[in-house]
Amino acid sequence: MPTEPLVRILYVEDDADIRTICKFALENVGGFVVEDCESGAAAVAAAPAFRPQLLLLDVMMPGMDGPTTLAGLRALAVTAAAPAVFMTAKVQPHEVQRYRELGAIDVISKPFDPMALSDTIRSIWERRDG
Repeated sequence: MPTEPLVRILYVEDDADIRTICKFALENVGGFVVEDCESGAAAVAAAPAFRPQLLLLDVMMPGMDGPTTLAGLRALAVTAAAPAVFMTAKVQPHEVQRYRELGAIDVISKPFDPMALSDTIRSIWERRDG
């Protein structure tokens, strides 16, 4: 069965510069439609109308961190089953294992290459069920 193409990504990042670079890369290099949010609360509010296929979450954010944001998104019917990917500088094996236990299908290390980000996301999407 062919994989549904990834189009809509909900991206949550509190750092405005990183958010701008990532959104630009995903939209202009990758061709994705990106709803970018500066906080977990904004993401939970935006998700029902946007109906994302993939959740891309920064781990370390003030207020609602990435794991708390993921829990909030999992409580919504529209994002309850959406694959989630964390982006973080904390990528020690025990940290990555914790993110996976929280429900992430993968982890992208910061810093990341903006020009390669879309390919990385597509690769994660294509192997999400495998």
